[in-house]
Amino acid sequence: MDVSLAVWLVVALSVAAANLPFLTERVFGFIPLKPTPGGEARLKRFPLRLLELIVLYFLVGAVARLLESRIGGAFAQNWEFYAVTGCLFLVLAFPGFVWRYLRKHRA
Repeated sequence: MDVSLAVWLVVALSVAAANLPFLTERVFGFIPLKPTPGGEARLKRFPLRLLELIVLYFLVGAVARLLESRIGGAFAQNWEFYAVTGCLFLVLAFPGFVWRYLRKHRA
C-alpha cells in the first residue's frame, strides 16, 4: 500500500470514528439505546459517548499501527504522541459534538 494512501485512509477513518458517537443513537453504530424523552437524556448519555470515543480512538490507533508496520518498521511512541493524537481526535469530534449538544433540534 502506498504511504500517501495509508495516511489519507487513517485521516478519513479518524474523522468518521470521532464523529460516530455523536451522530447516531447506537453504541458503536450497532447496539441501539433505549429511547428516553427529554433534553436531559442527552446529557445522561454523554459519559457513554465519551467512553465510546476513547475506545474508537484506540481502535483507529491500532489500525494506524497496523498500516505503519505493513509499510515499514513501526516506531516506538512516547506519552507526548498519545497526548497530541488524543487532542487531535477530540478536535475531529467537534462537528459531531456541535450537532448533538449545541444545535437546536426541531421537534
